[in-house]
Amino acid sequence: MKPACLANAGAICLVALVLLCLTWELWLAPLRPGGSWLVLKTLPLLAPLPGVLRARRYTFQWSSMLILAYFTEGVVRAMSERGTSAALGIIEVTLSLAFFAIALAYARITRPSLIQKTV
Repeated sequence: MKPACLANAGAICLVALVLLCLTWELWLAPLRPGGSWLVLKTLPLLAPLPGVLRARRYTFQWSSMLILAYFTEGVVRAMSERGTSAALGIIEVTLSLAFFAIALAYARITRPSLIQKTV
């Protein structure tokens, strides 16, 4: 797969995860009616967004570690809650795993030693 396609797929997954976290905690299934402070969990996802949108390898590398916290939260909430929150937890797990796999693939394909061999 081409690096540009992977970068675009990673950006789509990250933006989708940001939107999921916002809508989850504000409207779909907040911990408290009217929204909760848990919406602040979206802020760390905004840090890698500019670098991912610019397809920067280093950003993909460190954001692959950041995304594991969202994977963990999704697993916990999918297993411990019911109804809408459990379904949203499964979606969060899916998006975070997809981003993690894409980030690893992008970092692997764009590594400097591989680029020099193909030139």
